[in-house]
Amino acid sequence: MNVSSKPTVRIRTARRDDLEALVDLENRSFVTDRVSRAQYRRHIDGTSVTILVAEADGRFVGSALVFLRRGSRRARLYSIAIDHHTRGMGVGAALLRAAEATASDNGRDRLYLEVRDDNAAAIGMYESRGYVQAGTLHGFYEDGADARRYEKVLA
Repeated sequence: MNVSSKPTVRIRTARRDDLEALVDLENRSFVTDRVSRAQYRRHIDGTSVTILVAEADGRFVGSALVFLRRGSRRARLYSIAIDHHTRGMGVGAALLRAAEATASDNGRDRLYLEVRDDNAAAIGMYESRGYVQAGTLHGFYEDGADARRYEKVLA
């Protein structure tokens, strides 16, 4: 993949044969608060979570987990992970659009998420796409870091 240009990103729902790639990306992307192999396996087979996979130039470059709790009008974007080689190239934005569409397609009118208070790039992406800060969660992450909660009303 030519890293100087934006890749063409294709988003799809995860399949069982994505398990190893999902776990590998998770372990490379996060030091704490990781989704385990068993959790991914459960989520792939479950009905209350949609796992989205981003591919570019035939490579697995990102994933997103969207929680769709039964009876709720809100969906939760639990996680976005981006391969470090493609950060800043629109993969996160493509996954975010797909997460919003997933929520909307499943009858949800809002999407909310938490983001580390020190993750300026992600905060910038969310705010530029209409997410509004709805609070601060002190000590939210395993390592004690604070989180900002954001929410967006979906059209």
